[in-house]
Amino acid sequence: MSDSPAQTGPMARLYQIIPALELLRTYRVSDARADVIAGVTVATVAVPQAVAYALVAGVPAEYGLYTAIVMTLIGAIFASSRQLINGPTNAISIAVLSVVAGIPDENLRIQAVILLTFMIGAIQVLISVMRMGDLTRYISHSVVIGFTVGAGALIVLDQLKNLLGFKSIGGVHDHFLSRFWQTMTSGGSIHVETLAVGVGAMGLLLVLRAVKARMGWRFLPELFIVVVVSAVVMAALGLADKGVKVVGTIPASLPDFDVPTFDAGLMRDMATGALAIAVLGLLEAIAMAKSIAAQTRDKLDINQQCLSEGLANVAGSFYQCIPGSGSLTRSAINFQAGAVTQWSGVVAAVAVAVIMLALASYAKYIPRAALAGILVITAWKMIDWKAVAYHLRATRFDAAIVGVTAFSAVAISIEFCILIGILMSFMLTVPRASRMRRTEFMVSPEGSIHERLPEDKPCNKILIFGFEGELFFGAATALDHHFQYIESRITDDTRVVVLRMKRLRNPDAPGLAVVEEFLTRMKKRNVHVLLCGVRVHLYDTMVRAGLGPLFGTKDVFLEQPVRETSTMLAIKHAYELIGETCVDCPRKEMSARERPFYYTV
Repeated sequence: MSDSPAQTGPMARLYQIIPALELLRTYRVSDARADVIAGVTVATVAVPQAVAYALVAGVPAEYGLYTAIVMTLIGAIFASSRQLINGPTNAISIAVLSVVAGIPDENLRIQAVILLTFMIGAIQVLISVMRMGDLTRYISHSVVIGFTVGAGALIVLDQLKNLLGFKSIGGVHDHFLSRFWQTMTSGGSIHVETLAVGVGAMGLLLVLRAVKARMGWRFLPELFIVVVVSAVVMAALGLADKGVKVVGTIPASLPDFDVPTFDAGLMRDMATGALAIAVLGLLEAIAMAKSIAAQTRDKLDINQQCLSEGLANVAGSFYQCIPGSGSLTRSAINFQAGAVTQWSGVVAAVAVAVIMLALASYAKYIPRAALAGILVITAWKMIDWKAVAYHLRATRFDAAIVGVTAFSAVAISIEFCILIGILMSFMLTVPRASRMRRTEFMVSPEGSIHERLPEDKPCNKILIFGFEGELFFGAATALDHHFQYIESRITDDTRVVVLRMKRLRNPDAPGLAVVEEFLTRMKKRNVHVLLCGVRVHLYDTMVRAGLGPLFGTKDVFLEQPVRETSTMLAIKHAYELIGETCVDCPRKEMSARERPFYYTV
């Protein structure tokens, strides 16, 4: 049966670019209900966060709210991750402030931030178009595990001030631990009413989750219920008058379309910062998306995710948005609240807009302590403790990556913890990729070509070796050492060296240079070298590199998908070249016709 036009025509391409549209083909009422509950729950957290992050970035609060609407909406439509929520984030906002902090005039600073949003998005789109996002597959999953642990710890430490009613102390340029210490030691005493609201919210959330699990209710909106109940209690008891901090007044306005001010000089000054924040944003979003995908087992298209981040920033710049990325806390809440698809992000964006326009007078009663309690429990739940234990037990390398990444998140910064984890991944990957394995083979009296055992006596005239590994610059030194060993085994009686190259992959110039030098030395010593199991791509590459004159056409045996393999053909040819068996050859008593060869592993 042929594929339908929707699967192979323009619609297929549209579905690939806009994953959220494809999900509508199988979207169910139950999915919609779950996404609406999760989206509305995310919106209740997104509003106070957006206000805070805008202030961190050095712009008025409404710009953070614009970002929570536009960027969340665009990011969700194009995202590959089903639960990732885009918008303003703490790490990005701090980085933005470091770029524009030198601009004293607020209006000019706002223009610079919006222009920076466009530049960041353009860089991210370019990364996606060049398909460089796939490079993240070389990042160990241990980095994601460590990132999740560190990020969870940061959420808990950061929310303690709101949970205890402390005043935040320290500037945005101070290190997180410095601000945390100053706040805990100089931020005042514990505010009993605030702590009661926070602990009460946490207790209610735990009870609702226990009831949900016991009753088997899938769509109980426990997070949303906690927020609503907390707001009602707050208003009924007049706790705001007793010093319990609330979200505050939300401006009832939506962003208008406006083209960013493209200033060539300003773009030049911010180019380096834009590149750094663009990479940081992708790493932050991808790390969070991978963390969620590891639990949901959903397939993640990294390049598509990079595209969604870029388009969200580019589109956001035309609606006065600050730079954003995948949000750690809101994504975790979205996942914990039961979001099924990307449409939960669309609902969240619409819900933020509704709160701004219609519910501003009611949203101001939401206590910060209740949100802090929710975030503390969410931070605990977002960590896959079984996966943490597994990675810590597996190998020392995995344990080191998890530990260093998690520690760096708290001790250095969330963005650098990812970079450090990536660096450690590469430090682990490159040596492994550079390994070159050498195996010696021999021919038994029965004609079996098998790996030589320690008790097997080697042949004096024919040496047979196989290689396995990447034939690139990283393995060149290891390959040269193997060739030196082979040369040390060559005696005056040695006539032929057979090299099985079937498992050599990805050749480059330095790797081929080592092979060329070995062939040259063997030719000077009058030792015949036969190459077997050579893949067509490797053979063509060797010819283009100029190795052709070092071996004849009869000396190369290409990989054969038949019963009589290239290795068997090469061994036959080797015996033809030497003309007679050596003194100790186990096949000496057998005639040529009685010597069938077969390859064993």
